[in-house]
Amino acid sequence: MLELQNVSYRVSDTDGEREILHDVSLTIEERFVAITGPNGGGKSTLAKIIAGIYQPTEGRILLDGVDITHASITERAKLGISYAFQQPVRFKGLTVRDLISLAAGRDLSMNEACAYLSEVGLCARDYINREVNASLSGGELKRIEIAMIIARGTKLSVFDEPEAGIDLWSFGSLITVFEKLHETVNGSILIISHQERILNIADKIVVIAGGVLQAVGSREEILPGLLGQSGACPVLKQKM
Repeated sequence: MLELQNVSYRVSDTDGEREILHDVSLTIEERFVAITGPNGGGKSTLAKIIAGIYQPTEGRILLDGVDITHASITERAKLGISYAFQQPVRFKGLTVRDLISLAAGRDLSMNEACAYLSEVGLCARDYINREVNASLSGGELKRIEIAMIIARGTKLSVFDEPEAGIDLWSFGSLITVFEKLHETVNGSILIISHQERILNIADKIVVIAGGVLQAVGSREEILPGLLGQSGACPVLKQKM
């Protein structure tokens, strides 16, 4: 279980000090949690704070009761937190099998590595020995990245707008993968997204705008208001 206690984050720029997140308190223990809200509202900053890329200005972060507020991204990875970037990194000279083995922490057999690729809908024989370079599309890279996270078996997997930069067909394939993960993953999945299809499979939806939590609840409680079907959650006045 991940707990954020009164987390704030401020930055200094030419205009002085600016607060990106203000007094965010949140518990993540469900299998699938989606964070949404207007652009510039603080969603990606919150994801990076959870992953350890940014350090909070105030507040505490606990993982299973252990204070990880000042732990680095590497330390958090060792404790079981994975972070998937909007644009997956390409690794010239490394094959897909190499990456999945690195994620698993051991030299996987061909069959083991192929099994992870199959879980994300990739034909293993076409990908297992391919180099992770520009020959792979954005959608292919994102599915390979998810296969790596499955191989790691982390407590919390954070995805920052996984739909960014991929075509409609690839997005449909990703949704299928996430739906499967929702049923099979042992830890928690946290996704930053604007997409209704992702929000529609979340156990909990968190709405953040202006750096402040505006609403937290189940899909049934939050999604109708976001879609304009009721007045239950009239917090998103900006286009998402």
